[in-house]
Amino acid sequence: MTDTTRKAARPKAPAAAAGPKRAAPAPRRTRLTRRLTPWLFLIAPLALLLTFTYAPIANMIAYSFTDWDGISPELNWTGTENYTELLTRSELFEVFFVSGYYLVASVVQIGLALYFATVLSFDVRFRNFFKGVLFFPYLINGVAIGFVFLYFFQDGGTLDSVLRLLGVETDHAWLGTPSSANTSLAGVSVWRHLGLNFVLFLGAIQSIPGELYEAAEIDGANRWHQFRHIIAPGIKPVLSLSVILSVSGSLSVFEIPYIMTGGATGTETFVIQTVKLAFQFNKTGLASAAAVVLLLIVLAVTWVQRRIVPDEKVDLV
Repeated sequence: MTDTTRKAARPKAPAAAAGPKRAAPAPRRTRLTRRLTPWLFLIAPLALLLTFTYAPIANMIAYSFTDWDGISPELNWTGTENYTELLTRSELFEVFFVSGYYLVASVVQIGLALYFATVLSFDVRFRNFFKGVLFFPYLINGVAIGFVFLYFFQDGGTLDSVLRLLGVETDHAWLGTPSSANTSLAGVSVWRHLGLNFVLFLGAIQSIPGELYEAAEIDGANRWHQFRHIIAPGIKPVLSLSVILSVSGSLSVFEIPYIMTGGATGTETFVIQTVKLAFQFNKTGLASAAAVVLLLIVLAVTWVQRRIVPDEKVDLV
């Protein structure tokens, strides 16, 4: 058989052997649908966000440049007159000193929440029960809490009765002086918001791999060493977030002091003052300017905190 005959008798390789076929490009309509699908799901939340958050903020900024009283349909443009009044009247900013009580209380609150979260992250008897006890106050409505503690601190109320059972006689008016009233209200704030920070810290601690604790115990580390070298670095981002929320919350306290004292006895906060300007003195334009100033202060404090303690990737391994 000649070479030419052999070549002719040799079977041809299938076309697929020449190389893999390229996938057919997706139709243009399919690619467009894939791009639009995420936005279709975002239409509803974005519409709600624009309607109930950004639109009211825009209106508030617009009202801050007017003398609107909140009732009249007419608006008179006043420029920066409201902001000038805010910056020149010192009594409008003196109420920020009350926030110092809540700022100190937030430090106590974070410390207690971190302590309980650390203890209950280990194998402790009845720990689920204690978790519920700590988180339960955060679920209660703020108005209900205000009325409960209003009777708790009144003269001859629950606190005085408990102290009398312990042999301590007191005729102290817990809400009668600015220092004791603000301290009492700040204590109520700690009791109510402790559960939120506790849950945040507990979730962050439980997300740390258990192998790290086992390795630390093998190396002879006690609970304090585990907290210092494993837990504290591992929850640093959550701790930073908690500090930001606590500081911004201490600047904008409203519920508890408004319900319990109405801002009397030196317990008026900046938000209570803003509400009174708008609804009691019918100075909605000035109140809007105060709200804008508070928003800028909170944003500035948050920015400073983020610059001082930036987010860093935590690597415990």
